Amino acid sequence: MIKLLALDLDGTLLNSRGEIPEKNIEAIQRAEANGVLVTIATGRRFRDALPVALQLKLNAPVICHNGALLKYAQSLETVAVSLVPRETVRETLRVGREFGGDALVSTDPAGKGVLLYEAVSDKNIPLQKYIAWGKRLHGAEAEEAVHQVESLEAICHEIETVHISFSGTLAPMAELEMILRDELNDTATVLTTVYPHLDFTLIDILPPDASKGIGVEKLALINELSAENVMAIGDNFNDLEMLEYAGTAVVMGNASPELLERPDFFSTLSNDENGVALAIEKFILGDLNGK
Repeated sequence: MIKLLALDLDGTLLNSRGEIPEKNIEAIQRAEANGVLVTIATGRRFRDALPVALQLKLNAPVICHNGALLKYAQSLETVAVSLVPRETVRETLRVGREFGGDALVSTDPAGKGVLLYEAVSDKNIPLQKYIAWGKRLHGAEAEEAVHQVESLEAICHEIETVHISFSGTLAPMAELEMILRDELNDTATVLTTVYPHLDFTLIDILPPDASKGIGVEKLALINELSAENVMAIGDNFNDLEMLEYAGTAVVMGNASPELLERPDFFSTLSNDENGVALAIEKFILGDLNGK
């Protein structure tokens, strides 16, 4: 029986307007009412996932930073955290600088999280939009949430780094990804989220023991559950380990073709067609109604 539901956020729980469809909310509430733990498993930073988690009033900690941090939205209690080794942080910043990428560094795992950056090149429109979005999202806390510094290298030995990221158009980010994988080897986890229709790629550099799959497994073990008790829903490559871990894996209708073609994954409708609600009805509430 499914006892833990892990939901990707962007492209899965949220529709293309960045909103949670009412049917998804209702289905989540019904699942929780029937004793199911529901969490968000997202590549977003904790602070960026916090508004959604608070809106849903989830009964489980949020799995954020692609599994590097498990934290309750209401109390800010940290359940588990992994950090990028400081030498790996320095090496990542060096590689990014030599390539010409604009690094974003996430720190403050004990609090809501702080995003640090130095500068953003004029041609990096995706990153400019992300920083502007972050500042709009956090309102009065914008300066605390997204903070510009003179030199990331100068302070990287003083901070706890959960997550480093680079973003940009497909071609240069594909090249940077290969360089990072070659240079960092097994000192970090390198994950990419690719949106071909937007010509946008996000590269995440995480602790070596971090992934959504590991994060979901940690939460399952804390609650004395096995993979057979877990259902995961996602739409992109950073969801792959989570989907492979879960006893019931569901891929959104808007997912990458490579994921939709997996015979071991179920599929549902798109994020604009209440696909999450449909999957919950079928695999969780349907099983309960059949008993």
